[in-house]
Amino acid sequence: MPSSRNRPIPFGIAALVVAGALYPVLVYGGRALVPPLAFVAVALALIGARFAICSSPAARVWRLPLAVAAAVVGGLAALDGALAAKAYPVALSLGTAAVFGASLLRPPSLVERFARLHEPDLPPAGQAYCRTVTVVWTVWLVSNAAVAGALALWGSDEAWALWTGLVAYIVMGLLFGGEFLVRRSMRRRHAGA
Repeated sequence: MPSSRNRPIPFGIAALVVAGALYPVLVYGGRALVPPLAFVAVALALIGARFAICSSPAARVWRLPLAVAAAVVGGLAALDGALAAKAYPVALSLGTAAVFGASLLRPPSLVERFARLHEPDLPPAGQAYCRTVTVVWTVWLVSNAAVAGALALWGSDEAWALWTGLVAYIVMGLLFGGEFLVRRSMRRRHAGA
């Protein structure tokens, strides 16, 4: 039986991640041809699909933030369809930040929970490191939501699409890569100590 480290990501989850990443590009590219409420329907369907895959006890922590995200996007649709179409990345970022942040108030931190899947006997230094990484992700997610929200409200469609469809993913990639390098460096130092 493969370990959880080598287990492939299920196709449905991978497709959902790709669809979510492509959403800003679709909104930007189709804004002249497709009514905003059609994009709101797509956003709500994506949130609904994410909600549906959160059936395990560990994944249920995501259900409330997803329900709030759906309520925000749906509520905005009644006021301003174009703004509601752009609210999807903001709502998801804030919802994810809420889950990360709540885990700081009710330990173990979310990153520690992930780390324990591969290293059940995480030492205290590892727990502290995981807490710091959780703080970094929480700050990033709130910052991302603030920028995406500001661009949705006051920026151009081009700037919103560029941020939510490219720049934010580049920053997340840099965070993942930087954290990987820092973690490797720390493990080498602790192994040599």
